[in-house]
Amino acid sequence: MAPRTTRPVGTPTRGTTNPNRLRRMDRWIAAVHGPALRRSAAPPVAVDLGYGAAPWTAVELLARLRTADPRTRLYGIEIEPARVEAAKPYEAGHPGLAFLHGGFEVPVPGEVSLIRAANVLRQYDEDEVAAVWARLRARLAPPGAGGRGGGLLVEGTCDEIGRRHVWVALDRNGPRTVTFATRLGSLERPSDLAERLPKALIHRNVPGEPVHAFLRDFDRAWAAAAPYASLGARQRWIRAVRDLAADWPLTDGPRRWRQGEVTVEWEALAPRSR
Repeated sequence: MAPRTTRPVGTPTRGTTNPNRLRRMDRWIAAVHGPALRRSAAPPVAVDLGYGAAPWTAVELLARLRTADPRTRLYGIEIEPARVEAAKPYEAGHPGLAFLHGGFEVPVPGEVSLIRAANVLRQYDEDEVAAVWARLRARLAPPGAGGRGGGLLVEGTCDEIGRRHVWVALDRNGPRTVTFATRLGSLERPSDLAERLPKALIHRNVPGEPVHAFLRDFDRAWAAAAPYASLGARQRWIRAVRDLAADWPLTDGPRRWRQGEVTVEWEALAPRSR
């Protein structure tokens, strides 16, 4: 059972949201984390933390997760009571969906298979991120036999209409990967994604930090792949990512690259101590 608190932990967000804003993140979660959801003996429990002023992203996440496991149940959690009340009518039309008043304590019963926290931590200070991550990770289901599966926390940021995303994936033990995702037709260069780095990384996009070096190298690979532009932005992206893989520990392959994504091991981009 989730720990009880006298009041929700956290502060309200602006609440800005749009339909399909988080589709890139949702599709990645369903594709990459889907096998772990299906291995769960009990119906998977997912959380859309800080869904905002309208419930669209929670409704959409449930639909996309059910392509991976039709048993999935989802809780939308908001720290603003008025937002919860406004979302309640959507429960009737979506079995398995519920909206709760809460915050980082994640007041749902049992262990959680997935927590998505999109555009939630941008208003916090960088030095607050680790504590929030630790609190959320403590609510995740532990890995199963052989260290497989377990819950996943996906925390990141996107623009207002979902063209550009960057997110960190974490398990009970800590951060594992960073994913960059974009609508390729809108991209001038990969470093355009820097403005959507999550709070743990956005202030580290400066010389001497790994994330800055990664984006620098990505821009160089993108420039070298310019001849592929005649075949389309997707082919140029794939070529650039292939070149990037020579020097950076990527965890995905062409199937995800074709979606305008690339995922890197967290340790390669983790901030250096100050």
